Amino acid sequence: MKSHSTVMLRRNFKHIARNPTSVFNAVLMPVVVMLMFVYLLGGAFNVGVDYVDYATPGMLLLAVCYGLGSVATAVNSDMTKGIINRFKVMDVSRDAVLTGHVVASLLTNLVAMAAIVGVAFLLGFHPAASPLDWLAVIGMVALLGFTTGWFTVALGLAAKSPETAGLASVPLVMLPFFSSAIVPADKMGQGVRQFAEYQPFTPIIETLRGLLNGAPATSDVIAALAWCVGIALVGYLWASSTFKKRA
Repeated sequence: MKSHSTVMLRRNFKHIARNPTSVFNAVLMPVVVMLMFVYLLGGAFNVGVDYVDYATPGMLLLAVCYGLGSVATAVNSDMTKGIINRFKVMDVSRDAVLTGHVVASLLTNLVAMAAIVGVAFLLGFHPAASPLDWLAVIGMVALLGFTTGWFTVALGLAAKSPETAGLASVPLVMLPFFSSAIVPADKMGQGVRQFAEYQPFTPIIETLRGLLNGAPATSDVIAALAWCVGIALVGYLWASSTFKKRA
């Protein structure tokens, strides 16, 4: 099982490296979005602190979400183009096939996180996080990547074609824009504010923001962990069930 997962992980990394679009979406696009918001739009937002300090946690979450389309497409391509049947003939573990996609996505997210943090420092980012807080930030991003990875794999397996698989992940990419990633939820209009306050990504962003400020709120941490664990469990069970039916 372990060797199968390693082989699948290596395979997925080779596919990512050979696809410039996926590399751009997963690593470079979040950096472009961050530059756009901080340089072009940051002055329009009154958030009480330097905008780069406010926006960086949301950009970390966006970095996780921007690479999800290629994950869903890759999973669906494996299913619809007969690759899975070849793996079955070679007696490759089913769990290894799915885990390879999730772990490759997770490691790509960590690279994107490093890029975002590096650019943030160049833009004047001044976090108050301790070394333990930084470890917690990395752990939170890793957990978020694991969570969205399994949910995206499930979306890719459920889609009818690679094209629809890519489109299925679009709501996950758009959802951070309706959270506290860009501006505080309390500055939004009626309806949108309530949606932003109670959707999954807002407590995750606020947890990252609190950790980077050195003062995470317990309620945000608990809500963030609960959302991540719940969504990961749903994604894993959905992905496993769909994979068994279609394979």
